[in-house]
Amino acid sequence: MTAETPTGPLGGHLHDDDYPAYTMGRAAAMLGTTQGFLRAIGDARLITPLRSEGGHRRYSRYQLRIAARARELVDQGTPIESACRIVILEDQLEEAQRLNAEYRDAAGSANPPAAT
Repeated sequence: MTAETPTGPLGGHLHDDDYPAYTMGRAAAMLGTTQGFLRAIGDARLITPLRSEGGHRRYSRYQLRIAARARELVDQGTPIESACRIVILEDQLEEAQRLNAEYRDAAGSANPPAAT
């Protein structure tokens, strides 16, 4: 049996977290929220959905994960603007930690410990 290339509307984008595969209605349904919530987090600049040729908002899986985290905070009573800021800061911290780990790894391999 041979591997087949994915077909359909996603084509080869099936595993691409950044591919804008979901319409606003589908994204809201997946998150269990409203389209208004998605608009609000867009207005707060937490996520910026891409637009289809017809001008409709399209969301990626990565954006849906970010939106889901914001929804958790809002459900816990955090105002939406604050929730968006928290999620942005969490994302920036995660990226900074990833970069620091890469720099530490690179520095460690450039300066191997001396043999004793």
